[in-house]
Amino acid sequence: MQHPPARPPDLSKRAHTYSIVAYDSATGDLGVAVQSKFPNVGGLVPWARAGIGAVATQSLSNTDYGEKGLELMALGATAPEALRVVMRGDPRPAQRQVGMVDGRGNAASWTGDSCFDWAGGRAGGQALGGKGQLITGRTFAAQANIMVSDQTVKNMAEAFERSTGALADRLMAALKAGQAGGGDKRGMESAALLVVRKNAGYLGGTDRYIDIRVYDDTNPIRELERLYGLHRLYFFTSRAEDLIPITPDIVKQLEPILLREPLNQKDKWLDASQGVANRRFLEALANFMYWENYDVRVRMDGKIDRVVLQDVLARRKR
Repeated sequence: MQHPPARPPDLSKRAHTYSIVAYDSATGDLGVAVQSKFPNVGGLVPWARAGIGAVATQSLSNTDYGEKGLELMALGATAPEALRVVMRGDPRPAQRQVGMVDGRGNAASWTGDSCFDWAGGRAGGQALGGKGQLITGRTFAAQANIMVSDQTVKNMAEAFERSTGALADRLMAALKAGQAGGGDKRGMESAALLVVRKNAGYLGGTDRYIDIRVYDDTNPIRELERLYGLHRLYFFTSRAEDLIPITPDIVKQLEPILLREPLNQKDKWLDASQGVANRRFLEALANFMYWENYDVRVRMDGKIDRVVLQDVLARRKR
């Protein structure tokens, strides 16, 4: 009679995970997308520094690969070089799985011999690699452990290579494709999306362009996608093609809101109808938008972002 293998004592500490790290040559963006049957994977796996690199450290996650890996890349090491250096100082490399990409597009992925099946990775432009292999390539590295099959990594790589547009959109496409390939044997629990760009965070104050984490959810990728949509609304600045003049018709749609809100407050944004987008109306609209968290899309030039307008009206029809 065969007995199942003994449960490793550190199993609960291993991030049973699939992830992708990537670089966008058009914008310089660097990012990580990850999903796991492990709570708060966003607090363990993804690391990135604008202009320097991105790292995913999983299986028995070792933060040295994030901290020291980024330090080495900041000093000029390529992603494969940084990965090899950190591995040399790691007492348990066989239990690690790591993906790295640097700010010049060099990528590397390592899967230790002790990672649970299925486990392996792929770097851009290269074939699939298995356990005990450090593979190198260009622009991205995808890796996974405790998967149903190798299809998760294959799907992620193919989806990323096929997709176009912003790096975050391509990372999300890869993450969804990975789940469609079978994903983690045990199911889903948490996910994260991290993208860095110099001075692209809130009002230019940080490099964290996108930093979204789903701590625990029955469908964390769906929830991550929903939160990414909110992030675009509240943290991305207006696109020129979305700016439209505030016509009398738009004033007519917005004035009732400005006359009755804030709810449960004595003073309203407007105390009398204006009928046109004059200075008083624009100031009231700006104050309303700050109150509703549309900070980065506030304007005083007689225009409004159609994305904000649609969101404001849709929320008040619910």
